[in-house]
Amino acid sequence: MERQEDAIVDIPENRVKYFGGTGKMLLPCPGTVEAWIKQIPEHKLMTTDLLLKELTAQFNVQGTCPVTLKKALRAIAHDTDKSIAYWRIVRPKGELIANFPGGVEGHAERLKGEGFLIDTNGKAPKVTKLKESLVPAG
Repeated sequence: MERQEDAIVDIPENRVKYFGGTGKMLLPCPGTVEAWIKQIPEHKLMTTDLLLKELTAQFNVQGTCPVTLKKALRAIAHDTDKSIAYWRIVRPKGELIANFPGGVEGHAERLKGEGFLIDTNGKAPKVTKLKESLVPAG
């Protein structure tokens, strides 16, 4: 069961190097991540890295836990009671997310449904023209 509240905790000692120093980090709950996804307009995308940065700024902390974000995204994607456009989130270089329903093929189908082109020639399928498709950083 996923946490239903955000938590702000001390950055663990073994993650200080990753976050670039000590301080606080956000453990986002699915509801907070869902609120960000709802702000992404049709035919636009947001990368996981950009989402981490936005959450970090929103909560005024040194970082946001990428593992907790991944768990929140997975919970949102697999929640059949809600219709949240989770497929508008892609990995940093436009790669598709295997943990979404249907794996990368399912993610690709959702994206194609919004008019995105998917490049399947590389190691991992990814969105073509990613930069043009991203929501502006806010």
